[in-house]
Amino acid sequence: MIAADPHQGGATWAVLQYLLGFRRLGHDVYFVEPVPARSLRPEGVSLKDSVNAKYFMQVVSRFNFRGRAALIMPCTRQTAGMSYEQVQEVADRADVLFNVSGMLVTGGARRRAYLDLDPAFVQLWHSSQGVDMRLDDHTHFVTVGLNIGRPGCDVPTCGRQWIHTLPPVVLEQWSPAGDVRYKRLTTVANWRGYGSIEHNGVHYGQKAHSLRKLIELPKMTRERFTVALNIHKDETRDLEALNRNGWNLLDPAEVAGNPDRYRDFVRSSKAEFGLAKSGYVNSRCGWFSDRSACYLASGRPVVAQDTGWSEHLATGKGLLAFNSAEDVVAAVDEINSDYARHSAAAAQIAREYFDSDVVLSRLLEAVGAG
Repeated sequence: MIAADPHQGGATWAVLQYLLGFRRLGHDVYFVEPVPARSLRPEGVSLKDSVNAKYFMQVVSRFNFRGRAALIMPCTRQTAGMSYEQVQEVADRADVLFNVSGMLVTGGARRRAYLDLDPAFVQLWHSSQGVDMRLDDHTHFVTVGLNIGRPGCDVPTCGRQWIHTLPPVVLEQWSPAGDVRYKRLTTVANWRGYGSIEHNGVHYGQKAHSLRKLIELPKMTRERFTVALNIHKDETRDLEALNRNGWNLLDPAEVAGNPDRYRDFVRSSKAEFGLAKSGYVNSRCGWFSDRSACYLASGRPVVAQDTGWSEHLATGKGLLAFNSAEDVVAAVDEINSDYARHSAAAAQIAREYFDSDVVLSRLLEAVGAG
């Protein structure tokens, strides 16, 4: 999403990497996002007059997609940006539709690829929670869960053959950074995103559940940790615990509230402390963060919680996996022992694994549109 929950620079970049990446490959790219009336800000405003539409138009103008992007209110003909008729015409003639979480009614595109950016949750919502994720409307199924359907991962496949992909990064937008302004490990995170799931005795939770197990980490090392954390003020017990244990919290709206601020925060950080939702960790689904990929492309080392991704990516230099607080402390010591070497290795990993030219070319080929 770009606009349904506006002013989240990281979520905006997660979409932009695909739009800019496909355009780099020479394709004619359009973006359509559905925004239900309940998501409009302020409440009761029209779509075109909403904060959502204002932010959306700022983003599409900033990255030269004006005239090729639209917000649409489901079950209506209301749009912001392209007209409803233009959206219909594009949908009917598209060679391929990449549909993030099945949010769009698919239209007449011959290839309709379901793009799963939330592995384990999408499959469990569909198979065990009775939620219609609109899988039946698609011809291909793509996931960033590198282990979905593979041995060692018990997440149901929902009877589909999943195409595995890494998150793309448009490298020209994330060149290795210069001076470090935040001389600490940083990240951007939502404390909670949505409801957790219980399945076959396993709890699939949020980042809150992951970080609680690591709450004493800052006391175990001289390294400092800063999180641009979206956490509700009523989470008083957790906020007190974070403060008591030495976590430095920033307002994500201030440091990451649009694409440029988010990119500046990532590129100005020393390294990333890459926290994952406990659902990704417990499922071993192989999810790897698009945010962490941006740190790597910026030449910033990443210490990332292992969800099974370490089976697929090079680790040890520039990118280090952890399963415990002790692992984090050891990884931090390793990075500090030769920061320049780890920074160079981080950028190399991004070039080798996450370059959008390579990732998206493979993806197009996998769905028969290469």
